[in-house]
Amino acid sequence: MGTVKVKDGTEIFYKDWGPKDGQPIVFHHGWPLSGDDWDNQMLFFLGEGFRVIAHDRRGHGRSSQSRTGHEMDTYAADVAEVAEALDLKNAVHIGHSTGGGEVVHYVARSKPGRVAKAVIAGAIPPVMLKSEKNPGGLPIDVFDGLRKALAANRAQFYIDVPTGPFYGFNRPDAKISQGLIDNWWRQGMMGAANAHYECIKAFSETDFTEDLKKIEVPVYVIHGTDDQIVPYKDAAELSVKLLKHGTLKLYDGYPHGMLSTHPEVLNPDILAFIKA
Repeated sequence: MGTVKVKDGTEIFYKDWGPKDGQPIVFHHGWPLSGDDWDNQMLFFLGEGFRVIAHDRRGHGRSSQSRTGHEMDTYAADVAEVAEALDLKNAVHIGHSTGGGEVVHYVARSKPGRVAKAVIAGAIPPVMLKSEKNPGGLPIDVFDGLRKALAANRAQFYIDVPTGPFYGFNRPDAKISQGLIDNWWRQGMMGAANAHYECIKAFSETDFTEDLKKIEVPVYVIHGTDDQIVPYKDAAELSVKLLKHGTLKLYDGYPHGMLSTHPEVLNPDILAFIKA
């Protein structure tokens, strides 16, 4: 574990496990969580001989609670500084939800040789917000509602999200895990309220269309068909059409937090993509 101090003085916390000469896999977490959300995947890929790295986005987890920089350009620049500091080459970048947007934004700008492949799971690209260009998106009222709930009572809001739509625990046949709910709340409350509030704009309004078109490496686009947070028809199905080397896999009935609810299915699939 360590930190990288980026150019504005913000300290980005990261975990770096496994052999230094192993192929690096870099994990990018969703809003409003931390690198801890990847514990299952990090242990799995560590066991497969990879070097596994997960950072906490600025204002999240154990990274600095910065005043500014809570938007995609800075998030991607922070990743680039971490990759430079750790001298990561031929890396696989895996992002969930907002982290999927961060992956797309970073990979489109990465230096040659830094990135081998990418995986985006339940990810926000191309763009979430409804507009004339994106009629299948979610209306601004949805995101205003998130901001209102966060500002009013963040602690309760961070119980309601994982208890309900995030893991699909609001479905009648759901197998509810109190541990997942508690760990979601724990991670969320570690971060800064200002960072989480501003990140809602970043994940809902950033348009990743041009980023997706620029990416040269293979990208695995995976999404659950019962994702109540990022609907797959306006995300995965559109993203894969914009990628030069995109592969789409939909998981029938899986929720937004499918990496935590179904790791025994997803981890081997991701491993197969990396090794292919």
